[in-house]
Amino acid sequence: MKLYYFPGACSLAPHIALRESGLSFELEQMDPKTKKTKSGADFLKINPKGYVPVLQLDDGQILTEAAVIVQFIADKKPEAKLLPPAGSFERYRALEWLNYVATELHKGIGALFNPSLTDPWKQILRDGLAPKFDFLTKRLEGKTFAFGDGFSGVDCYLFTVLGWTQYVGIDLAKWPVIKSYADQIAQRPSVQAALKAEGLVK
Repeated sequence: MKLYYFPGACSLAPHIALRESGLSFELEQMDPKTKKTKSGADFLKINPKGYVPVLQLDDGQILTEAAVIVQFIADKKPEAKLLPPAGSFERYRALEWLNYVATELHKGIGALFNPSLTDPWKQILRDGLAPKFDFLTKRLEGKTFAFGDGFSGVDCYLFTVLGWTQYVGIDLAKWPVIKSYADQIAQRPSVQAALKAEGLVK
């Protein structure tokens, strides 16, 4: 399998999941400005949506969207316990989490990267995210992981989008429970390996 990624983008979530699962994979970086991959391929021919992540399967099929790719990886290696078994009610609880990260946090924090937004509009977006961080605080209080008793695909995705806050003027120190959670997840070997491979840490 091959994961197309851009350092620190939402592709970091399936990247962490792949390392956690122990599945064999290759990495190929893409440039969001030129829409070219590191090897010179036209990324738009790989994914017409124009963004990462893309997981190219061994048979050539293409899978997109971070939350979906994380589920695929979890089902490819169920013994890694990245998500509960398909069809179980706990699986739906995990999907509830993944959907919340995708729609409320990913889109909310990600919008702040838009260079055309004015400072007042960015502040409106930050203010809109504050209640979501308050909600997260309640859900994460006293827990090491976001979902269940162990590291999961939810942590892969949640950790990734929380990492963006440092670049968009959101200080997680205001939410110490969230900051502590993110700091703990960052120390996990699979997470460190993914961050190093993407050049995000030394």
